[in-house]
Amino acid sequence: MNYNILVVEDDLEIQELIKQFLMTQNYTIEVASDGVEGIKRLNTQSFDLILLDVMMPNLNGFEVAKMLRNQSNIPIIFLTALEEEQDQMKGFDLGIDDYITKPFSFHVLIRRVQAVLRRSNHKNWGNHLNFNELNVDCDGYKAYVNKEEIPLTTKEFEILQLLLHNEKKVLTREIIVEKVWGYDYSGETRMIDTHIKNLRKKLNLPYIKTVKGIGYKIDE
Repeated sequence: MNYNILVVEDDLEIQELIKQFLMTQNYTIEVASDGVEGIKRLNTQSFDLILLDVMMPNLNGFEVAKMLRNQSNIPIIFLTALEEEQDQMKGFDLGIDDYITKPFSFHVLIRRVQAVLRRSNHKNWGNHLNFNELNVDCDGYKAYVNKEEIPLTTKEFEILQLLLHNEKKVLTREIIVEKVWGYDYSGETRMIDTHIKNLRKKLNLPYIKTVKGIGYKIDE
């Protein structure tokens, strides 16, 4: 899997070294030179991991981590010269995933990156659902295929989200209507077929399966 990593580091020499080294490991790397630029990139792109410096102008790493944790569970690794235990505890209290002090070995950095990505890849975060190349940002109402955003209507998105929450489980049309439209909806349940057809066309993926006479599921 080709992971997309954001490096937020104000020291341009260190930033470039980290970028070049991670690229040798076949990661896709984007960079930002301060916290404000980092937040802007995070609001416009999807990332699998953030390597975040702490002592930066405009917004420091603690502030960036706090802002992110209010809206996302994307994995965060602090890269910082701050060695005090209280700084490390502050970072972990904010919900970061790892803390690496400078100077550091690039080989150790790779091992830490691999470990964090491995842990995050084995679970669905509260606001993100993943199924192979399909990624859904539940809070942002956005869906991505191979990191490219796919425009969906609100109902298409909610149906997709419901299927992903119930991976490999067959959902009847009645259940989908109940969960997406609400208990009081009295319309024709066959409208689900049209939404599923549109979803399949937009996603261009083979994962939404029809279970004849019952309903739909998402599966390999």
